Formats: sequence, structure tokens, C-alpha cells
Amino acid sequence: MGEAFPVKTIFPGTAVRVNNPNDIYFKFEGQVQRVADDHAAVLFEGGNWDKVVSFRMSELDIIDKTKGKAK
Repeated sequence: MGEAFPVKTIFPGTAVRVNNPNDIYFKFEGQVQRVADDHAAVLFEGGNWDKVVSFRMSELDIIDKTKGKAK
């Protein structure tokens, strides 16, 4: 049996972007701290503030932080 949705493999340390346009953190980028069930706790760092927020895995896109750094 095939799955209806593609499976995302998100581990602690993965860089992610919030893809839910109805969320206040839409397009914010952070680092996954914890993964449990279908949720991930994402750390956002913004100068003088740090915040950990929980999201459903479907609300996160994995981003490649190495793009554009070739020399």
C-alpha cells in the first residue's frame, strides 16, 4: 500500500522553514531541537531572543543551509 503523503525525515539539528501561511511564524527559519510523534520543537534565534515552538511535521520544510556557499 502506498502512502498518501510523502514522509519527511526530520531529525534534531535539521534546518527547517515554516510553510503554514496561517501561522505567525510563516517563513521563519530555525533548527529542530526535539522530535516526538508527528511534532517537532523548533528553536528560533533572533538577536536578543530565543524561542522554541512546536509544529506539526507537515508545517515544516527542510532547507539546505549549504546552498550558495560554494567557493
